[in-house]
Parts: sequence; C-alpha cells; structure tokens
Amino acid sequence: MNPGTPLSETLAPPLMDDFSLEMTGKDVAGLEQARTAIPAGTRINVTFLGNEDLAMRREAARAVRRLGFVPVPHISARRLASRAAFEEFLAALEADGTSGEVFAVGGDPATPHGPYPDALSLIRSGLLPQYGVRSVGISGYPEGHPAIADSALWAALEDKSAALREQRMTGSVITQFGFDVDPVLDWLEELRERGIDLPVRIGVPGPAGVRRLMGYAARFGVGTSASIARKYGFSLTNLMGTAGPDRFLRALTRRHDPRRHGRVSVHLYTFGGLEATSAWAARFSKEG
Repeated sequence: MNPGTPLSETLAPPLMDDFSLEMTGKDVAGLEQARTAIPAGTRINVTFLGNEDLAMRREAARAVRRLGFVPVPHISARRLASRAAFEEFLAALEADGTSGEVFAVGGDPATPHGPYPDALSLIRSGLLPQYGVRSVGISGYPEGHPAIADSALWAALEDKSAALREQRMTGSVITQFGFDVDPVLDWLEELRERGIDLPVRIGVPGPAGVRRLMGYAARFGVGTSASIARKYGFSLTNLMGTAGPDRFLRALTRRHDPRRHGRVSVHLYTFGGLEATSAWAARFSKEG
C-alpha cells in the first residue's frame, strides 16, 4: 500500500457504490424518465407526505419495484390515525410485494394523529414483521435537530437499535442532509462508540436550486453559514444556479475510516429533482 494513499481509498468501497434516492408519490413520471440513469437494485425511499393518500404512496412503491429498484416506503408515525390505519398501510405494501424494507420516522405533525408518537412506537408495535418487513431505516441527525435535545436524539437511536434487535429485524440509519463533513464524521465516531453498528446512509443534497436548498436547510436546522457554503462549492450570490455535492462527497470519501466510522454509504435527497439528481449521480459515480 502506498503510504500516501488515504485509508478510505484502500479499505472502503466508494461511498456511491450503493447510493439510495428519495422520491414522493408525485414523482412516478420523473422516475420513469430517470430509470436508465439509476443502477438496477437501487433503494428508493418513498416519502409519506400529508398531502398524499394511500393510493399515491402505494402506486409509487409499486413503480419503484416494477422498474427494477428496491422500494423503501416511509411510515410517518404521527400521521397514523389508528392501529387500523397502520395495518391497512402495511397490508397494502405486503400485497404489492413492497413491504420488505421500510423507513420509520416520527413525521411533521407536532401532535400525533393517533397512538404512535414516534418511530420507536412503530417498531415496538410488533406489527412490522407480521406484514413482511425485514429491515427498518431510522433517522440520524449529525448536526442535531432544532426542536430535540442531543441527549434525546442519542437515546432514541439507542432505543430504536435495541428494539430492532428485539424484533429480529435488520436496520440502517439515514441522516439528515448537511454541508459540512466535520460534524458528520464526529457523529459517526460517537455512534460507533455508543455501540450502534447499523450501516449508515449519509444524507446528501442532490443538485437543486440553491434558493430551494437553503430553504430546506433552514427548515431542518442544518448549518448553512456562508463559510461552509463556500467550502463545499455552494454559491450564495447566484441563487438561481444549481449546486452539486461533489466537494462534500470527495471530502467524505477521503476522510472516511471504516475502522472508526463503520459501514457508510450515501442517500441522495432529490428535493423534487429526481431526474437531475439521478443524472448527476451517474456522472459522478463514473468520474469520482
């Protein structure tokens, strides 16, 4: 081994080898257009938005499967009005053959619509494996959450990881997107020190209009200082332009040490730009 070669380039596979994507129920046409740029077997998360109904979510997951990808439907705990609604959704996924992997999240409503206040309550319900769920994704927040204390975030991760083991399901962590590599790597180290060995998908913003990107970042409490934006190639002066995560990913790949950070890959948030993000990912994966 060349002593000057970064450890991540000798021991770890490229982080983009197994990237995943995100779409909404309204993005089926975009997925059809983007399908030739997306590797077969790619995991595609289907969000659980309040303005989309069961039929839309179900059709989106079916489209992902039909096109040769792996659907990962989201389940928003606080949007479920009842146990019956939860079971109806799971039964529909199982009937369509799309229930193998799901992503459990608390969701946006401040007050739960029913009996499930958070993702942990979904896992502990015992219903997931009854409807064919084998693997569950859970959330991680390397830069914290604007409304939740760090201690509570860590406790939730530990509890969900333990609950998955108890339910004999595998899992993974998908992080909120960010622009700065340093807090991501620090968070990964602490995650492993706490004994959580789940594979992690680092959330990365795909190419999007900078105005839209900064709006999402402000909503989720992600650091967007001018210095960080410049460091990773985002232009704050040309708000009508687009920004890709190239610099962020190169820095993350260069500094990723699997012995300290564990199994890591990339999850691309598309912000409605599924086609643009898929085209960028295909190009970046080839160019590196």
